[in-house]
Amino acid sequence: MRIYAIGDIHGQLDRLKAAHALIESDRRDTGDTDARVVHVGDLVDRGPRSAGVIDYLMQGQADGRPWEVLRGNHDRMFLGFLDDPYYHDPMLRFGIEWLHPRVGGCTTLESYGVANAEDRPLDQVHRDAVAAVPARHREWLAALPIRLRSERAFFAHAGVRPGLDLDAQVEDDLLWIRREFLDDRRDHGVLVVHGHTAIDEVTHYGNRINLDTSAGYGGPVSAVVIEGDEVWLLSESGRVPPAAG
Repeated sequence: MRIYAIGDIHGQLDRLKAAHALIESDRRDTGDTDARVVHVGDLVDRGPRSAGVIDYLMQGQADGRPWEVLRGNHDRMFLGFLDDPYYHDPMLRFGIEWLHPRVGGCTTLESYGVANAEDRPLDQVHRDAVAAVPARHREWLAALPIRLRSERAFFAHAGVRPGLDLDAQVEDDLLWIRREFLDDRRDHGVLVVHGHTAIDEVTHYGNRINLDTSAGYGGPVSAVVIEGDEVWLLSESGRVPPAAG
């Protein structure tokens, strides 16, 4: 069983397309046109082309490409704001909201043509956002799954709660967990494939592999291929082993 996976995107459409180009090159080498591509979430925020990323992924699915897209915590915050301008994600630190510069919601709204969100009244920004974001984008984001399991891998944006059955994992953990998961070296039964915590390079820790290579901070959007128990990072020179952590 071969599965491709792509890490956090954060509005970086050109880098997402570059990751897909690496996958298409690997497909040509293997002759496998049917293997799924799993995107582990955080499609929006920080980068300049969040709306374009969503359009690109939606079109790929509409064209019949075997693309799976999971919801990330930033995608959840985007939806929350569209539903309620005063929405505060319960996992986000008090005093920081989706439009805060550290979170990056303003750049997402800019990609839809909503300018100067940080300088205008919140209700006005919300009204403009609701008018600018197509209903089909909201509906598609709202329908995204939060987990995907194959025979030997479990895909979630942030990770899993160690010691809890994979079928019993809750959304807050799947989209937000950090330390309790990152510091735990136990075997989860399958390889956990995730993003969420920005690092410099794709790193395999034995029980998990982190694909978030800091696209939201200027890094690449990374792609890997999983074959059985083996994982390879896709590069311009072909398959290379990921870093070990």
